[in-house]
Amino acid sequence: MNFSDFLSDLKTKANELKTEVLKFKNKDFLEAAMAGSALIAMADGKISSEEKQKMIRFIENHDALSIFTTSDVIKAFQDFVGQIEFDKDIGEAKAFAALGKMKSNVEASRLLVRMIIAIASSDGNFDAQEQVVAAKIAKELALNLAEFGL
Repeated sequence: MNFSDFLSDLKTKANELKTEVLKFKNKDFLEAAMAGSALIAMADGKISSEEKQKMIRFIENHDALSIFTTSDVIKAFQDFVGQIEFDKDIGEAKAFAALGKMKSNVEASRLLVRMIIAIASSDGNFDAQEQVVAAKIAKELALNLAEFGL
């Protein structure tokens, strides 16, 4: 192996390690985002394709989360949805626990609430049940409801 191949190989391995570190660092945010997405998408009793698409687009366009594959995102979302469907109380408790990990990061918390409101509104209607769930999420994150029109 010549020196340029060695450097190229080293650079590739360094980039792979950086990606893995970023995934680890942002895993809590991904979990919180998917927990909030599942809660808001299920608020009205049905998950629309518009809500799913909005959630995926958000993750793909967010720098800190774009490192995750679409299949990682979908799996995390489906895990929260499945837990809520299996046992609503326990599933919601787990979702709120994931959201609670972001409470100390006000910037991330605000971003999460904006994201869930955008997801809820993606079908053209931010209904009363969705507003109640969005308000609960904002309260869990210790945010001012008025900031989001809730």
